[in-house]
Amino acid sequence: MIQIKRTDSTNADFVALVKELDAFLAKVDGDDHDFYNQFNGIDSLKHVVVAYDNDVPVACGAIKSFDAQRMEVKRMFTLPKVRGRGIASQVMNELEIWAAELGYEYCVLETGINQQEAIWLYERLAYERIANYGQYVGVENSFCFEKKV
Repeated sequence: MIQIKRTDSTNADFVALVKELDAFLAKVDGDDHDFYNQFNGIDSLKHVVVAYDNDVPVACGAIKSFDAQRMEVKRMFTLPKVRGRGIASQVMNELEIWAAELGYEYCVLETGINQQEAIWLYERLAYERIANYGQYVGVENSFCFEKKV
């Protein structure tokens, strides 16, 4: 059974999953990894979710304020060995609920063109592609999405 825990970026399980995520992204993004990595610090994330499968951390995600109406989804990752079981959807759902509880109307996010599984997930969860925002404006390999929560 999957259990979802709300925490922050000091959580050791979150930190370990993010290390796995960064190693995965370094392979997938190749030369673009350093550009994207500069926007993915975890030092001050106050709204983090970790998913556990029988007490083993298997997925994570976070949200941070982007502006007065939008929270940005960050550091989404599911261990490859448990993908396809709906865990990422559960993490996203919890992040969306949390964003709404905090008074935000939308979640926004960015993912890379090479991350097809992530793109499929966001589209399946009713995220709509939007113009690239913030630091991603003009970045051809970035896809940005938004959803009303």
